[in-house]
Amino acid sequence: MPHNDRGEFTLRVCEGVGAFTRDEWSKLTGTSRQAADYNPFLSHAFLSSLEDSGCVAAKAGWLPQFLRLESPDGSLLGAMPCYLKSHSQGEYVFDHGWADAFERAGGRYYPKLQASIPFTPATGPRLLVDRSVDAPAVRYALVNGLQQLTRRLGVSSAHATFVNDADLPAFTDQGFLHRTDQQFHFFNEGYADYEEFLEGLASRKRKALRRERREALADDIEIDRLTGADLTEKVWDDFYAFYMDTGSRKWGRPYLNRRFYALIGERMPDDILLVMARRNGRYIAGAINFIGSDRLFGRNWGCIEDHRFLHFEVCYHQAIDFALERRLRVVEAGAQGEHKLARGYLPVTTHSVHYIEHEGLRRAVSDYLEHERADVAHMSELLNEHSPFRKQEQ
Repeated sequence: MPHNDRGEFTLRVCEGVGAFTRDEWSKLTGTSRQAADYNPFLSHAFLSSLEDSGCVAAKAGWLPQFLRLESPDGSLLGAMPCYLKSHSQGEYVFDHGWADAFERAGGRYYPKLQASIPFTPATGPRLLVDRSVDAPAVRYALVNGLQQLTRRLGVSSAHATFVNDADLPAFTDQGFLHRTDQQFHFFNEGYADYEEFLEGLASRKRKALRRERREALADDIEIDRLTGADLTEKVWDDFYAFYMDTGSRKWGRPYLNRRFYALIGERMPDDILLVMARRNGRYIAGAINFIGSDRLFGRNWGCIEDHRFLHFEVCYHQAIDFALERRLRVVEAGAQGEHKLARGYLPVTTHSVHYIEHEGLRRAVSDYLEHERADVAHMSELLNEHSPFRKQEQ
């Protein structure tokens, strides 16, 4: 891509995070949980593991097209993780209806550009900026570069999903359509432990959760929390079996392969928490979480035995326990799931943005999103009214 009109920077398209050195990338994202805003999904280790395992590649429908913004002397100013996609799988922000309508009308929706972290419904920066430069200018230049790339490739659209508040204006000010959705997050209000958290709930909810946790472990089930050196290849074998069994029933074909888990276990073990359920000397269920500077991100779950309430214990209650012990501020429990509300996870609005080249499709999507945003806001109000917390504390 050419210089901008004033010659202040150059935008290049790169074939993935491998085009950046680890030092370059860390200047944009931080290097560890000691950074105030470290997000493990933006780490060089996580993104390179997706690429090196083949989970992200042209044949998987995720062709890396990272944007790299440089100053005239070639130094890195900012970047955007971006992919050329031939489908809408693994995004958790659903545009299948848009694609179907456009193609029925004679258009070609795929390929499209996707600025996101593959297979990861977690909010974070999409416009990565060197912390020593003018952040707003770099953000706007990256968004403009995404629009230029959309036109240059002749694709239908460009999308950025799970966008954080800092990035959102740069997209919407340049004509991206704004979409909202909802997740459920647990907020640590300085609780000393799980019992203190329970004391803030309505009596009936408190009793129900205590009973649920007891019954989840009633069949002589024990829970192990594994991180760092605990993440052996045998543990990954067990977890991957759970992931494949549950993922095959849920999606038809799980997105992540065994090599991906081996790589993240090698490259970022201290950023990973596996919660594993053990019965009769063997693991029967587990959930993977990723640890950021101030939050825990719940991701994939799987099991090979069905036990009442075990899913809630492994995925939600244990995550709260861990967050309270580590003094983490938030637990993000992944996409959707109103059942999380009863377990202390509150509704949070998430944001995505969409740039659509075809005027007719753009107009139709804009009208749809106006109504959808109102529906999401209304649903959030209703869910907050049914929070498990005692009303006098609201």
